[in-house]
Amino acid sequence: MEKNYRIIISGGGTGGHIFPALSIADTIRSKHPNAEILFVGADNRMEMQRVPEAGYKIIGLPIAGFDRKRLWRNIKVLWLILKSQRMAKKIIKDFKPQVAVGVGGYASGPTLKMAAKMNIPTLIQEQNSYAGVTNKILSRKAKMICVAYEGMERFFPHEKIKLTGNPVRNSLLDKRNSRSEAMKEMGLDPEKKCLLIVGGSLGARSINESILANIDTIKNNPGIQFIWQTGKIYFKEMLERVEKMGKPQNLIVTDFVSNMANALSAADLVVSRAGAGSISEFALLGKAVILVPSPNVSEDHQTKNAMALVNKNAAIHIADVKAKEELLPTAVSVITDNDRLQSLSENIQGMAKPNAAQQIADEVLMLADAFIEKETRRKKENLK
Repeated sequence: MEKNYRIIISGGGTGGHIFPALSIADTIRSKHPNAEILFVGADNRMEMQRVPEAGYKIIGLPIAGFDRKRLWRNIKVLWLILKSQRMAKKIIKDFKPQVAVGVGGYASGPTLKMAAKMNIPTLIQEQNSYAGVTNKILSRKAKMICVAYEGMERFFPHEKIKLTGNPVRNSLLDKRNSRSEAMKEMGLDPEKKCLLIVGGSLGARSINESILANIDTIKNNPGIQFIWQTGKIYFKEMLERVEKMGKPQNLIVTDFVSNMANALSAADLVVSRAGAGSISEFALLGKAVILVPSPNVSEDHQTKNAMALVNKNAAIHIADVKAKEELLPTAVSVITDNDRLQSLSENIQGMAKPNAAQQIADEVLMLADAFIEKETRRKKENLK
């Protein structure tokens, strides 16, 4: 008999939180098509659009992060947290989940806190190599903590930890082409090397400025094709500036890469921020990568993510403040060194966890099964 699973998945804010959450949900649905899955996100964040597009219901909380620079503004933030906790309690009471999953992001805090308080088992999916404050607090009541990096006993009780890796976008695997096919579809020359430069969907100012500062380097390397994703908010400015400088023929400028599966298949080397989700995708695809961690994240966790790879010779690290001087010269040096490319590719692929979504889904369902069994026993005892 098919069980009536009801599962809450909470979090978001960035693609790095949303894509793993959707991957977990899709995997649960593939195992149990009738499972009821409810997402809880933060109002006005990207999950409120992306989750419904993927076919799932989502409820938004009026939650916001702490302002670390202007502390006086946190009076309102504290009020929003309390309001979000009250809303989360009502959502849980109405939906009656058997398990709540937190994937990181503002909404996961109040949702998992209230779930644990209401004796609903919780599972944390920690994507980074350095745990944030919220997850460290939530871990005290969590039943299971799925992590992507070794050594997370520094932050969490070791008996709760399961090394699963991070789930990645299903589209990257489902729509993967060979390098030559991807090159052809993108109008690129398969005989030439391809460097993909991305700074996330919004873009990264420091990476963009490093490209502009090294236009001559691009011009002087016609054997390399450069794909530069500026991000939507920078696209107009960057395009105008590069055209004034004389845009090289081997430079493609775009605001957003719509088919990232093709772009990654075509790329011999990738330049990227060091978000946990992106790193997991590069590992699964065996992509040689130069990581430029964002300095604008809590606890500088992107640098810690990058160094976890650098310490295993699985990536190259360029500090954000040095990107303008070092990024493009380093990228050209690496992409023209086939032995270095192969070594980076093999080492990062050795860190991949291709079954992450399956493993996490199994853990979620086991917690749900245990809860259902417990509730069934309780009801039987009450009837006696």
